[in-house]
Formats: sequence, C-alpha cells, structure tokens
Amino acid sequence: MMRIFSIIIILLVFGEFGWAQTYFPPKNSSVWESISPDSLGWCAPKLDDLYNFLESKGTHSFILLKDGKIVIEKYFNGSTATSKWYWASAGKSLTAFLIGLALDEGLIDLKDPTSKYLGENWTSCTSEEENKITIWNQITMTSGLDDTVDDPFCTNPSCLQCLSRPGDRWAYHNAPYTLLDGVISNATGQTLNTFANQKLLSRTGMDGLFLPVDENNVFWSTPRSAARYGLLILNKGVWNGDRILKDTSFFNSMVHSSQSLNPSYGYLWWLNGKESYMLPSSQIVFNGSIVTNAPADMVCAMGLNGQFIDVVPSQNMVWIRMGEAPDGNLVPYTLNDDIWSYINKLDCSTALIDENYHGKISLFPNPLQDLLRCSVCSQFDFEYKFIDMFGQVVKSGKLDESVDVSVLKAGMYMLEVIQGNAVLQTERFIKL
Repeated sequence: MMRIFSIIIILLVFGEFGWAQTYFPPKNSSVWESISPDSLGWCAPKLDDLYNFLESKGTHSFILLKDGKIVIEKYFNGSTATSKWYWASAGKSLTAFLIGLALDEGLIDLKDPTSKYLGENWTSCTSEEENKITIWNQITMTSGLDDTVDDPFCTNPSCLQCLSRPGDRWAYHNAPYTLLDGVISNATGQTLNTFANQKLLSRTGMDGLFLPVDENNVFWSTPRSAARYGLLILNKGVWNGDRILKDTSFFNSMVHSSQSLNPSYGYLWWLNGKESYMLPSSQIVFNGSIVTNAPADMVCAMGLNGQFIDVVPSQNMVWIRMGEAPDGNLVPYTLNDDIWSYINKLDCSTALIDENYHGKISLFPNPLQDLLRCSVCSQFDFEYKFIDMFGQVVKSGKLDESVDVSVLKAGMYMLEVIQGNAVLQTERFIKL
C-alpha cells in the first residue's frame, strides 16, 4: 500500500513537468548543441512555410529547442543572435521566478501584505483595505485594485484605487505587478538587477537587464537568454543539476492554476489546456484553452507584440519568439496559436491530413456521460486517445460519429485527435 501511495505522489508532483534527459548549454560559451529537423521527421517545405509566416508577422528571432538542443534558430528583419530585444509582459514570468528566489532566502512570505515592503499609503485605499493586499494577490492578478482607471500602468497611489476585496476579482493589471520590483528590492536590500544577476542570470548563462520604460521595468536580453530561461522552466527550476529555485511547492504553484477565477493563469504565467480563460481589459470568461493549437500542458510567457516563451513538458520542447506584431494586444494569444498551427504541420506525416480538415472539428457534449459525438468525423480518417490526469491513455480507437465513453471513470480527461503521428487537436473533457 505504501508503495502504491508513493507512486501516486510521484505522479502528481512530476506528472506534468517530468525529468526528461535534457542537454544544457555551457554557461559561459556560445556553444549550443543542435539537432537537425530531419532527425525529427520534419519536412523542409513545412519549415519554409513556418519561416515565411514568422517573417511576415514582424518576427525578429525564433528559437525552438528539443531536449535542450537547438532544432530551429532563425533571425529575420535585420536581427542577429546578439541583438537585444524587450520581453514586455513575458518578463512577468521572470519576476515570478525572482519572487520564488526571495522566498527561498526567507526574505518574503506570499501572505505578507504588500505594505510591509512598500510602506503605507502605496495605494489610495483605506489602511484596512490596503493591508489586505498581499504579494500573492499581486502575482495572481487578484489585488482588487481598479484596472479600468485611465492609466492602468500608473503606479502612483492616486491611480491605485480599491474596487473589490483582494482575491474576489481577477484582472490583468500592470501597475500592481510592476510594484513587485519594489517588493523584491526592499526585501532583498539589492537592486532588482543585482538580485536577478546573482541568483539567476549568472547561474544559467543568461544575459539581460531590467530597464525603466515609462512606469514599467522591462527586461531586455538576447534571444538565446530567453531560450535558456525556457529551458530552466522546462526542468522545474534546475539548471544542469544546480537547483536554482529550491521551493518546489512554489514552482508547482507557479505553473498551475493559482485561483479559480481564471484557471489559465498561474503565478504570472499563462497556462494552456484549462476549462476557461480571461483576457486583459475584460471580465468575460471564455470557455476552452487559451491557445487551442498548442498542447494542453503548455505554459507560456506572453508579452506585447508577440514576445513568447512556450514550454511544453510532454514534448520536452521550448520555443521563443521575439519581434513585432500587427495587432498590438497586451497578450497576443492568437499569434501564439497561429505559430502552433505551423509547428503542428512540421511532421511529414501531416502531409497526409485530409484536405477538408480546416484545423478544428466540433466534439460534444462536454461534460460527457455515455457518448462522445462528432457530426462530421465520418468524413475523416482520424483516431482518438483519452488521457487521464496521470498521463495514461485509458481509451483509444477510430474517431467515428459517436464513441462510447461509458467505461471511463468520472473525472477530467484530455482528448487527442490524431492522424498518423500528428496530434491535430486537443480538448479537455469532464466525464460525469
């Protein structure tokens, strides 16, 4: 019984972010091992399609790692490997990691009121209201401060007005996040850059610097630094045996739903494969995954103009994208989704996909009871897999107009729609 219990605990803790055999580039060298796209069965014409799309969307750099090694490293529009570029809100993920490092040092507690580090009257709320706002609220976007003020980036107390009780409302609000820089500096007694360099950058070979831009502190680095950071996250905060972030509980909380209001948000990281998501400047709750073409276990750092760090434990993959984007969204999730649509087609087997398939089929109902239905599936030669919360395939077969799921136990499952070796679509289902 004890052995079974131990196995369950291991699966729960490491199931999504497993310890795969991973290469780490040397810290003080430009050497970085690579593997060819051919070795992964990726087709040259499909790679060209990806490159053309990236260039057309104002991309400056794109790096894709598999098992820590470079598969793709491309630069566009005059950029090079040494060009530094801003992370925008993708840097929020970096701040979350630094909060974890301060927690490691015993310098902060997530339950601490923010006023312990910023002093009283950092907002225009009453003292009672202000003292209820904690560091945890800041890293989960649940401060309760009003994000609809004229300037949501403004960090002056006059701009920080209480709207709801902390924890009762999720809103993507930059100002309370930005003030985490002051929390870190005051807690550690160091500048943000000094703390980041000593505890993170120098230990992973990253370069980069936080620079003030208007009300914000924005991180700038070379593309490979962003890739190094993604590789660190893929390996649960451990770099080549060096445990950079010791608090595994904090790490797991960072890359899992931090609250129920927006399950697609962890500690300043976006999470795929959840039942719903919310977006900046809106209180609308959207059903489904935020990046529908991406694997369900992907976690993502996303920033203005398409600054992305995507981490996929199930594929032991990381990719980063830096550059400009035409839509100007704070969280350009649609561009991320489009990039995934091209990545999903890289496998040569996807050339066999039915030409009538246009990237999405309707699968219903959800929640499920006895039958999964697909009104158009008879037109395609697709297969399916139901995967349980432990990553085990519990049912598979040909995807017809109806599939009997009565044998499945009640719970949450991931459904993969497959043709050949290509996963075309993933959906999260609840079985009643």
